[in-house]
Amino acid sequence: MKKTSLYNEHVNLKAKIVDFAGYQMPIQYGGIIQEHLAVRKSCGIFDVSHMGEFIISGSEATKFLNEITTNDVSKINEWQAQYSAMCYEDGGIIDDILVYKYPDHYMLVVNCANIEKNFDWIIANKPENVDFANISSTIDLIALQGPKSKDILSKYADVDLNNIDYYHFCIANICGSTVTLSRTGYTGELGYEIYADGNAIKNIWKSLLQSENQIMPAGLGCRDTLRMEMKYVLYGNDINEKTNPIEAGLGWITKTNKTSFIGKEKLIDLQLSHSKKLVCFEMIDRGIPRPGYSISNDSNAIGIVTSGTQSPSLNKGIGLAYVDKKYSKTGTSLFVDVRGKKLKCEIVKPPFYKNGSVFN
Repeated sequence: MKKTSLYNEHVNLKAKIVDFAGYQMPIQYGGIIQEHLAVRKSCGIFDVSHMGEFIISGSEATKFLNEITTNDVSKINEWQAQYSAMCYEDGGIIDDILVYKYPDHYMLVVNCANIEKNFDWIIANKPENVDFANISSTIDLIALQGPKSKDILSKYADVDLNNIDYYHFCIANICGSTVTLSRTGYTGELGYEIYADGNAIKNIWKSLLQSENQIMPAGLGCRDTLRMEMKYVLYGNDINEKTNPIEAGLGWITKTNKTSFIGKEKLIDLQLSHSKKLVCFEMIDRGIPRPGYSISNDSNAIGIVTSGTQSPSLNKGIGLAYVDKKYSKTGTSLFVDVRGKKLKCEIVKPPFYKNGSVFN
């Protein structure tokens, strides 16, 4: 199993370590609920160094990225990030990614479990005048998330954080190290992600946690509950090679009006003909939905849960599920089969948690 540069820091903090996509990662420190609420109310810091990073450059880099991603790369400016996806010809999702546009190259941030698959796909489709490198082993990543993140980080960064808009980034000096500082995250709260080499990340992590600021280390457990409350999809749960962006609610990053891209024709067809839809639901009866649980109407199975948890913010069971399209309307009452018991639930409008500070 691989270890990030912060592995020993997690051990010293008495984190519960689990295997995650080939890495030894902290699932929690003091407790998932405690860490979740700290991010919602104050600030948490995450090690997400397991994510992968690719560099794309060359005279045809923009054109190439537009051919392999669903969003329109030509629409973003330098120092701007974009959420996107890569699809197969049949519309199946290879991965959901972030695209960062630097002045002379692009950086793609990909899910760790998909690094090899993504690498092979890009190599197979890349023209000769595009340069491509996998720098995942040289880049570490931490995320500072929560309504107090700006105030805390401003004490350590040499840039005015008020000038970094949502989904924008810059080069900054933090705790004496040059980093890529991005106003992005996976929690629904105001937050920043910091990309740098392992030594710099260790120094920044230690400096932030040893300061007088109230920052709580947060593990992958609460990262999952936080993203679920926002209906942020997770690859391997809510999306995969057998799902497509249209039914997953990612039509907003699927620009079928741009020039040809891989999967475009199938995705245009699916805009008119997809039969299922990823929805949010809240439990009416007491119970916790889990991935794989069946969703039904009065008598027939009409869907399946892809993600589910007990929401720490709402104190009720919540979940994401693919259901037959005709049952996807907000307010529809359905049932979740929880260990042989049919418990009532209701389709709700996303996100579950509506008080996040992400745009503050």
